[in-house]
Amino acid sequence: QVQLVESGGGLVQAGGSLRLSCAASGSSFSINVMGWYRRAPGKQRALVATITRGGTTNYADSVKGRFTISRDNAKNTVYLQMISLKPEDTAVYYCNADGYTGSGSRADYWGQGTQVTVSS
Repeated sequence: QVQLVESGGGLVQAGGSLRLSCAASGSSFSINVMGWYRRAPGKQRALVATITRGGTTNYADSVKGRFTISRDNAKNTVYLQMISLKPEDTAVYYCNADGYTGSGSRADYWGQGTQVTVSS
């Protein structure tokens, strides 16, 4: 089993910055893609950004130019640097890891979420 633990959320004013971290730990697994998703009040969970083991990134249009995703493969840790935050960025942010277990089966894990609140 794999656990993902997010940290770094909090309350900031519009225009501020936050850096989220997510560390994956547990038994044998090989993570290919890690990413961040968010769920705003009254809305469905949505993609924020993903990054492959090789460093290929993908961003939602709403965060392009403001958010940067990165990862440390040795630590199985993914980061999300958020700048120029807007009130519409307010959401619970969830970390995701996708890959394969040692037995060869597909693995997909989610963190517990961390709250990001951006005030006007």
